[in-house]
Amino acid sequence: MPNRRRALLILFGLSVLALFGLAHALAVGSVTVAPAQVVSALLGQDGSVSAEIVRSLRLPRALGGFACGGLLALAGALLQVLLRNPLADPYVLGISGGAGLGAVAAIFFGLGAAAINGFAFAGALGAMATVFGLSHGDGSWTQTRLLLTGVIVAAGCGAATALLLSIAPEHKLHIMLFWLMGDLSQTNDPLVPLSVLCAVLFLCLPYARELNLLARGSESAQVLGVAVKRLRLGVFLAASVATAAAVTHAGSIGFIGLIVPHLIRLATGNDQRLLLPASALVGGTLLMFADTLARTVVAPQQLPVGVLTALIGVPVFLFLLAREQGTRR
Repeated sequence: MPNRRRALLILFGLSVLALFGLAHALAVGSVTVAPAQVVSALLGQDGSVSAEIVRSLRLPRALGGFACGGLLALAGALLQVLLRNPLADPYVLGISGGAGLGAVAAIFFGLGAAAINGFAFAGALGAMATVFGLSHGDGSWTQTRLLLTGVIVAAGCGAATALLLSIAPEHKLHIMLFWLMGDLSQTNDPLVPLSVLCAVLFLCLPYARELNLLARGSESAQVLGVAVKRLRLGVFLAASVATAAAVTHAGSIGFIGLIVPHLIRLATGNDQRLLLPASALVGGTLLMFADTLARTVVAPQQLPVGVLTALIGVPVFLFLLAREQGTRR
């Protein structure tokens, strides 16, 4: 009971932090909106220009950022269990590379926003199918084989993307590069990523006990009655769909899926019943804060949010790596 109470308190505190991040994202920008005006705008009691900015621009962008950050962090937590590798993140299996290649191809051929999203999602699912098909072709699935196949597919997608960038017309390069570095400015409808986040989280939570056993080793999990092959496939599909939805909506945003599960694990332990929802909350909140900073630090110009997450993630990752080496010594 005390452990359950502690977990609920942690999730409640993280939820409050997420609400604070949402309020901050709605109030801050090139036009500052007072908290009372934000509340009036959300309740539909204010018809001013500021209220329209909050409802039509900032709210969809903030909710989309929360959903994408939560999806990336959740996918990172799942992949670190699947591969039993603390360095695993949503981009290690080439899914982001496939989505980037699809989006860049759509921009290269001058297609619209809907086609860009469709091509990006198709590229992500194509990369997912390729990685799993090649790594599981003869039935001898291993973490190492899946990881190496993902790295190769990611390298191939990166090379094809670089080729398109090198031959693209100059007027298309800016939007290509901005999308590849992460961009939430085109976010209009956050319903899809929010729905995927809720669906993946609620599908994975009932299997938290099995995931805890899988994290200790596939042999131990199988001895204790876990259907390891089926669980691995489910985890891979859930992480892949989560990554595809996030990358399709916001472009390539790195380090959230790598850093957030590490931080949660250090603070709360490795129990997936707490780790998965906490990672989703922290990842979403982190991306909301990063996006708010990206659109305000040099306002009215906007920075790619992926650049800021990398600037935050690199020193944190180096700190965690140095801390782990120190602990081993």
